[in-house]
Amino acid sequence: MRWQGQQVGATDADALPGLERLTGLVRSVTTPEFAGMTFHEVAAKSALNHVPGSSAMPFDWTVNPYRGCSHACVYCFARGTHTYLDLDTGRDFDSQVVVKVNVAEVLERELHRPSWAREHVALGTNTDPYQRAEGRYRLMPGIIDALAASGTPFSILTKGTLLRRDLPVLQRAREHVSVSLAMSIAVYDDELQKAIEPGTPTAQARLDTVRAATDAGFRVSVFLMPVLPHLTDSAAALDDALARIRAAGAVRVVYGALHLRPGVKPWFMQWLAREHQELVPKYLGLYPGAATSAPKGYRQWLAGRIRPLLRAHRLDGRDEEEPVRARPVSPSVAQSVRTTASAATAGRSLFGDDAVTLVPVRRGPGPVRSTGRTPAIAPAPQPLF
Repeated sequence: MRWQGQQVGATDADALPGLERLTGLVRSVTTPEFAGMTFHEVAAKSALNHVPGSSAMPFDWTVNPYRGCSHACVYCFARGTHTYLDLDTGRDFDSQVVVKVNVAEVLERELHRPSWAREHVALGTNTDPYQRAEGRYRLMPGIIDALAASGTPFSILTKGTLLRRDLPVLQRAREHVSVSLAMSIAVYDDELQKAIEPGTPTAQARLDTVRAATDAGFRVSVFLMPVLPHLTDSAAALDDALARIRAAGAVRVVYGALHLRPGVKPWFMQWLAREHQELVPKYLGLYPGAATSAPKGYRQWLAGRIRPLLRAHRLDGRDEEEPVRARPVSPSVAQSVRTTASAATAGRSLFGDDAVTLVPVRRGPGPVRSTGRTPAIAPAPQPLF
């Protein structure tokens, strides 16, 4: 075991570039239990992160106890955030994990500010709060307790089976606030999953966690995303995935095609060239140049393939691009919502457990308009892809 930077604010000449300037760095830890990984423990000054209004996210507040993630998903959209620490988006993201060791205490203070309006808080929207490090640091129980005690509804999105450990804590929290749970399971072929998500639990282990949460009384959603062109988008693969999701007790599926954001694309393409070289030309066609999203034709084709399967398996579901953000609440209504903890559940969660009026997500300049109808989607011819 190695300890560095024992004092808050200490400068370590041997630290990785960027980390010697990391505010609040307490120490960096390596241990045989987590071979090849380094945990950089920091004393965080804040816990609540405000999501910019221009964001497409259906929530305004997040908490991220960790930066970097041992799940090592090749396609992870959060990889680019590691460049803020002068670390790379590849191996460093997988092995250099920043841990906000005091996050629960800081969060509790922030939630007790008179200005806090008990808005919905999302966890797991950047890096996974139930990655392996959580088994060591046990930050989530304190976070959950702080949110529940303050009357703040929250949601958790994870790939980690450590969620099962905290089901009793979450059940207690649900007595006071709305709690929404979702499990991310993109790959159901064990061999492919080990190659592209080497640090994650197996799909079956995650499905077993869905079942445990369902048996504990939660309505669990599954994020079937990203769907990987030519790897997980066949009718047989999608049908098998949805059948297993249904059998596990999930009630809702959110799906979407692969995104390759800046910082992620080179890392993913290196993996693709190494593992599936024959697909490189097809991916360059789908994601040319600086493109980050699959073309509209592919996304429409994918929706046309998945939607009948969702109906066949009696699962509620939506495309990630469908509108989810609730309309702004008037000040008078907002005040009434804040008066009781039960009223705080009126806000729509990330996973759609509470029904509210919807508006489209703003994705660019210009006014937002809605017809209130979901447009029909005509699948594009499969040979295009």
